[in-house]
Amino acid sequence: MVGKSAAILGYFLLILFVGLYSRRYAKSTPEDFFLGGRNLGPFLLFFTMAATNFSAFTIFGFSGAGYRSGYAFYPIMAFGTGFMAISFSFIGKRVYDLGKEKGYITPSELIGKHYQSRPLQLLVFAVMVIFTLPYIAIQPISAGYTLESLLGIPYFVGGVLVMSIIVLYVFLGGFRGVVWTDVVQGGMMIVLMSLALFLLAKPHGGIIQANLAVFQKFPELYSRPGTGNAFPVSIWFSYMLLWLLCDPLFPQLFQRFFTARNRRSLDITMLAYPAICGILFILPVAIGVIGRLSLPGLSGKEADRILPLLLAQQADHWLGALILTAGLAALMSTLDSQLLTLSSMFTRDVFSSSKNEKKQAWMGKLFILVLAAAGLIIAYRPPSTLLKIATETFTGLAVLFPAVLGGLYWRSATALGAILSILAGETLVVGYMLDWLPTFGFLPVIPVLGVTTVVFLLTSFLQSKLSLKELLTSGNVFKNKKIQRNAFVSFGVFSALFLLGIDFWAWGSSAPLILGFPWWIWYFVGLNLLLMVAMACFLTEKKTMRSASNASLH
Repeated sequence: MVGKSAAILGYFLLILFVGLYSRRYAKSTPEDFFLGGRNLGPFLLFFTMAATNFSAFTIFGFSGAGYRSGYAFYPIMAFGTGFMAISFSFIGKRVYDLGKEKGYITPSELIGKHYQSRPLQLLVFAVMVIFTLPYIAIQPISAGYTLESLLGIPYFVGGVLVMSIIVLYVFLGGFRGVVWTDVVQGGMMIVLMSLALFLLAKPHGGIIQANLAVFQKFPELYSRPGTGNAFPVSIWFSYMLLWLLCDPLFPQLFQRFFTARNRRSLDITMLAYPAICGILFILPVAIGVIGRLSLPGLSGKEADRILPLLLAQQADHWLGALILTAGLAALMSTLDSQLLTLSSMFTRDVFSSSKNEKKQAWMGKLFILVLAAAGLIIAYRPPSTLLKIATETFTGLAVLFPAVLGGLYWRSATALGAILSILAGETLVVGYMLDWLPTFGFLPVIPVLGVTTVVFLLTSFLQSKLSLKELLTSGNVFKNKKIQRNAFVSFGVFSALFLLGIDFWAWGSSAPLILGFPWWIWYFVGLNLLLMVAMACFLTEKKTMRSASNASLH
C-alpha cells in the first residue's frame, strides 16, 4: 500500500509542480490565460491537441470496448480519429486566420460574431456546455475507478480528489499550465500504456502467445464486425463520420486552433496525428482483449474497469500504481482543457459586458467550480458505459457542423439558418436519447445530420435573393480554375481513403493472425500511413490554393 500511495502521490506532485511552475511565464491578460498568447509551436500544439483529445475514454473506454467487442474497435478509432485530422486544415486554418485577425478567443465567439448574431453565439455556447458536461463526467468516473482499485479510496472520493487537483492548477497556471502538463501526461500515456500491455501479457507467454490463447477461447473477439456483430457496416460508417464531424467541434479542441503560432504548426500536427492514433490506440484495446484470459465474465460498465482490475491482480503494487497513472494522465489532460475552455466561453460569451479583466478572470474561475460540481454530480452514479456516454456527447456536438462549416466557407449562410438547424438537430438528439425515433440501422448522427443540413441550406436559400445556381457557387473559394481542380482531386483522394476504411469485404474475417493480431489490423496500420502520405501531398498543393483563396476571402 505504501508503494502504491507513493507512486500516485509522486504523480500528483509532479503535475502540480509543472502546472504551477508554468505560472511564472504567464501574463495577466485573458488572451494569455486562455490561449497562452497564441504562440504554440508544432511540438507543443501537437502534444496538447493529442493529450486533450485522448481522454479517460481512450484508456478505460477503449479497454472496456476491446473486452466487450474485440479488436474490431481498434480500426474504427485509430483510422477514424486519424482521418479527423484533415479538419485541422479545412476548419483549423480558417479558424486560426479569423482568430488572429479578429482577436477571437472562444468557438462560440467566432461563430456568433462571424454570423453577426448574439442569439446564435449564446446558443452555440449552451450546446457546447450541455454536451461537454457528460464528457467531463467521464473523467472523474474513471479517476474513481482507478483510485478505488489501487488504494481502496471510495469511488466518489477519488473522483473529487482528482477534480480538486485539476481545478487548483488550472486556477493558478491557466492555459500555459494546461499545455505543459499535457506534454508530460501525453508522454506518460504512451510509455506507461506500452509497459502495461507487455506486463499484462507476460503471464500468458507474451503478446503474441496471449493473443493466440484468446483466439482459441474467444474467437469472436477477432471477428471483423466484433462480438455479437457489434459494428455492422452501417454502424461502422456512422462512427467514422461521427469522429470526422464531431472531434474538431469539441470546444477544447476548437479553441486550440486559435493558439497556433502559425499555419505550419497546424500542418505538422495534422501530419503526426494519424501516427499517434495508430500507435497509441492499439494498446488499451489489446489490454481489454487479453484481459479476457484473466478476468472472464465482466459485462457492461464493469468492463470499463478491466485495466485497474488486471493491474491490481497481476502487477507489483508500486508498478501497477505507476502504470495506472497513464489513465490519470489521460483523464486529467482532457478535463483541465475542458474546464478552461468552457470557462473562457462563459467569460467572453455570457459575461462579456464587464470590461474589468480581473473581474472577468474571477467569474471564469467561479464557472470552473460550477462545471466541476456538475461533472461530479453526473459521475456520482454513472449513467452508462463510457462508450455510450461518449457517443451521445459526440452526436450533440456534431449538430453544429453544418452551421460552422457553412459560416466559414459559404457567404450565403445565414444566422437564422444556423439557429434553426441547431435547434432542429438537438431536438432530434433528445428524441433519440429517449428512444422515440428510428435510426434505420445507423447511429442517430446520420439522420440527425441529414435533417440539420437540409434545414440549414433550405433556410439560407429562402432568405437569399440569389438564384439557386448563384447560391450554390457563392462560396468563399473555388473562384480559380486551378483551385477547383486541386480541391476536387483532394476531395476524391480523401473520399477514396474514407471508403477504404469501410472495408466491408473483410466482414466476417479473422484469420490469418499475423504476429498474434488479425490481418485486418495491419491493413489499417497501412491505411493510416497512406493517410499521412495523402495529407503530405495535400499540403504541398495547399500553399497555392491558400494564396488564391485568401485573395477571394479578403
